[in-house]
Formats: sequence, C-alpha cells, structure tokens
Amino acid sequence: MPVRYEGIKAEHEAVRTRAGLFDVSHMGEILVEGPNAVPEVDRLVTNDVSNLPVGRALYTVCCNDAGGILDDLIVYRLEKEKVLVVCNASNRDKIVTHFASHLSLGTPWNDVSDSWALLALQGPSAVRVLEALGAPEELLKLPSFHVTRASLAGVDLWVARTGYTGEDGFELFCASEDAVTLWRALLEKGEPCGLQPVGLGARDTLRLEARLMLYGNDITEETNPFEAGLGWVVKLDAGDFVGKDALEAIKAAGVERKLVGFEMVGRGIARHGYLIVVDGQRVGEVTSGSPGPTVGRNIGLGYVPKSSSKIGTRLGIEIRGKVVDAVVVTTPFYKR
Repeated sequence: MPVRYEGIKAEHEAVRTRAGLFDVSHMGEILVEGPNAVPEVDRLVTNDVSNLPVGRALYTVCCNDAGGILDDLIVYRLEKEKVLVVCNASNRDKIVTHFASHLSLGTPWNDVSDSWALLALQGPSAVRVLEALGAPEELLKLPSFHVTRASLAGVDLWVARTGYTGEDGFELFCASEDAVTLWRALLEKGEPCGLQPVGLGARDTLRLEARLMLYGNDITEETNPFEAGLGWVVKLDAGDFVGKDALEAIKAAGVERKLVGFEMVGRGIARHGYLIVVDGQRVGEVTSGSPGPTVGRNIGLGYVPKSSSKIGTRLGIEIRGKVVDAVVVTTPFYKR
C-alpha cells in the first residue's frame, strides 16, 4: 500500500465526501475455532467477547500481565464456533506468539494473514458502490459493527461494517488470490460514485481527525487503556483475562497522565515526537500530529499530566527549538 496515489489531500477529501478504497491486506488475521473459541479469545482481550452474538464485532485491546497494551484489535464472531481477530500488521508476530502461548491445548487456531486479503471501502458513497456491484439489500443495510457472508463480483467474502476513517464503510475479507479481481471490480463500478484508491498518508490523517489510535504512536506496551481513554473497552466485571489484576489496580489508583487532543493556536504543525511543554516544563511528547484537512486546523494527540488534561488548557509544542502555543480541545476533532 503506497503512501499516496493522487495525493494525500485529494484522497482524504474523497473519503470524506465520496468514497475511497484501501488495500489493507497487510493487517494480521487470526482464526480461532471450536466450541471453546469464544471463551478462549475472551481470556486474551479486555472487552467482553462472551456475550458477542454471531454476526457481530467489537473493538478491544489485548494487554500484557502489567496492563500494557500489546495491540488494539477488532474481534468478529463469524459463526457460533468461529472467531476472527484482526490485529495491526506491525504486531502480527507479537500477537500470534501471545495467542499461541495462552490458548489452551486443543483449541484450533490459525494465522491466516497470508491467505486472506482485506480491502476497506470507506466514505458516504460506500453503499452506492456496493449497490453498483450488485450487493443485495440486506448487505447494504448491514448495521455498524456487524459482519456477514457475501458474494461480490464472483468473489466469496466476509463483509463487515467497520473501518478506520471516521466515515461509514465496509471492510471486505477475501482469499488473497481473489483480491485483484475484487479491487478492480470495486474501482470500475465505483468510478461513477467518485471512488478512488487511497494510500497510507490519507489513512493517517483520516483516523487522526476521528481520534482513532495508531499503535506504536498513541498506544504501546508502555501505555494502559485508562490513560489512553480506552477504559470503555475494559470490562473488569465480565470475567478473567490477561492483565485484569494490573488494570484493576491501575483503575483503583487513578492515572497520572491522559492522552489528550489539541489544536495548534500558533503557526506550526505538531509532529510525532515533538515535546509538549506546560508552564515552561517539558511534560510529554506528541504521539500523533498533522494538518487536519477536513477540520482546517493543525491537530495532534499527546500524553500530559492529568492536571493539564482539561479542555481549554494551554499547552506549548516545541517545534525546532521554539515553543508554539496549542490548546486542549474536545475530541474527536471530526465527527460525521
């Protein structure tokens, strides 16, 4: 997947106003099967998989024993005894190793990342694109965070109403050998709807405007869900899971820092790794930052002391030796 096809701004605008197509086949996929598939996956993530109905999906994180985030995941219950776990490409080996070491003996599972492809169709015209491809009415009306079997352009696939852009859309899982056929069919039928291919550059600006996490930047093994604003995916009363004891202790003690969204007041773009300053003291680093093409402001995320996390708090971002004014704002920066 390239950084850009036509250009980051043009591709960003296409997703916000029409539709964009991403080849995200680099993502990792793990299939867990058998009568214990649901409880086995439930023990490895913080959210409650035990009550996830067939055909539904949920967002969650996977933690280590200390409560640090190994990765953020989407878990799909494809069938009664079949669960799909999608992880970030950079964490594939780590998550596969983690699952291999924690899944009970006799639980069938497989890393299918190399045999599955994943295309993401995102934007307000995504439904029209699938309609042009001959998708049935029940697929077009698939609710958010639901998943179902389908056949499009002669390709058998799983279709989920999920995404990473802040827009409506679908994620399409198919066999790797069918990816080119599906990609070309989508672009051909979607051209009258303004569909265009989108690269990693616009994917990053789209997800940042929607305040969606980027692993390795906003969340890492050195961060926990509560300080990252992901406490809502931690179900401490829903059963045992790896890292639960540590997360209970963290919640009881309270966090010392929080991940906040900010916008630049002075001229300058906050980039990953730039220092955050409060009252002349360096208190943290920018985890993500860029211009927000839709919101028209330079925006960013970063961890600051809890005392400096309130909306309206003034921050400074150190840019090439100069401290530039910024302010903590409500997130997401963009909401459709």
